[in-house]
Amino acid sequence: MRVVSGDLKGRILKAVPGISTRPTTDKVKESLFNMIGPYFNGGLGLDLFAGSGGLGIEALSRGLDKVIFVDREGKAIQTVNENLKACRLEDRAEVYKNDAVRALKAIKKRGLAFHYIFLDPPYKRQQLVRLLEIIEKEQLIVERGLIVCEHSSDIEMPMDVGKLKQSRNEKYGIIGVTLYRLDGHGEGEIE
Repeated sequence: MRVVSGDLKGRILKAVPGISTRPTTDKVKESLFNMIGPYFNGGLGLDLFAGSGGLGIEALSRGLDKVIFVDREGKAIQTVNENLKACRLEDRAEVYKNDAVRALKAIKKRGLAFHYIFLDPPYKRQQLVRLLEIIEKEQLIVERGLIVCEHSSDIEMPMDVGKLKQSRNEKYGIIGVTLYRLDGHGEGEIE
């Protein structure tokens, strides 16, 4: 597993020990970021099921100002911190051990809204629609912000979740990626 592009291109990232997490493959990561960027002009990101931190670190490498990483597993949090340290990104990141729903409630209390949110929950416990509903209801995404959902390719995601509109859906073998925007406008970098 490595950083695919940007300032940290080629940097090797540690994977979370054990089999409880499934890292996004480099091929899918590259395709995903080509869909949404591929580079960013600043902004705030949330990597809600961080695992090793690969998606958030890729986003930082490609130009986001800061990413908040959340995972409920201690091994994942340790791995995220090690990868951030190895990439010298500690000052551009916050890392929290928390359940996804509780983390979103804590973020709401802080008054934060994100330009990019990465949702890659365990496939066996799909909760994407519930999380999208919370994000939309609590206004945790900026206007024209983008939510990236990674899921099993056999899952059909809804076209709309409240004011969130599906803007793209792609399949990469067993992996599906669905993008949502607050306003439903096309894809690409946020202006």
